[in-house]
Amino acid sequence: MTFRNETAAVTATATPKRRSRARMALMAGAITALPVAGLVAATSASAAPATVWDKVAACEATGNWAVDSGNGFYGGLQFTSSTWAAFGGTAYAPQAHQATKDQQIAVGEKVLAAQGPGAWPICSVKAGLGK
Repeated sequence: MTFRNETAAVTATATPKRRSRARMALMAGAITALPVAGLVAATSASAAPATVWDKVAACEATGNWAVDSGNGFYGGLQFTSSTWAAFGGTAYAPQAHQATKDQQIAVGEKVLAAQGPGAWPICSVKAGLGK
């Protein structure tokens, strides 16, 4: 019958604990960094130049950023009230047509990042949005 050395048993259990703590710290850092990295990637990947947004507005609303077309769509990018609110537009104005062009583009960038160019199915293709 062989007896285990108590010192060896303590050493054997201490090493995995240290490794486990190191792994936990590494994983916590990686998990914390992922959302930030994703946000940066999503923002930079979806950004479109103002000239492209002008083309979308020309197609959607004849280039009139202040249009209230009377059909439930507002502004140059023809947002519905629910989309405008869901993507933070009400921080700028109650409805899209009451916001500035730059404010509408800022909300448009968020919609583009979340929904892709299909949010403007015909005009995004004509304007080259998302290429």
